[in-house]
Amino acid sequence: MFGQLFSSLKAGNSNEEQSVRRRHARRDCDRCVTVINGQTYPVENWSLGGVLISSDERQFGLEDEVGVTMRFRLRDNIIDVPHSAEVVRKTKNKVAFRFKPLTQQIRSNFQNVIDDYVASQFAASQSQFR
Repeated sequence: MFGQLFSSLKAGNSNEEQSVRRRHARRDCDRCVTVINGQTYPVENWSLGGVLISSDERQFGLEDEVGVTMRFRLRDNIIDVPHSAEVVRKTKNKVAFRFKPLTQQIRSNFQNVIDDYVASQFAASQSQFR
């Protein structure tokens, strides 16, 4: 009985795969801002699940639902992705939003942003060898 208890408390091997709490990978490499109520905020990171912005946290209340437009600078143009989000967390000078369920069009727009970044990174890596 105590053997099972002690073995369950024992630390696991550090090489074991750890469970990840996040549903979507965060991206902090894209050049983007977000526009909320006509005001532009810098994006700390974003994912298909939501966005973390730099802002005075007092401007938003927990569980507020707001219209969020993600504005991305791609290689050839600028793309706006408007959507709805809910405030889920606030810390000093940071506000986290969770996106409402994504439509197929919004998923496609986000995938275009990711594809553009991958293509630009590939092009940059190839120009180093010339």
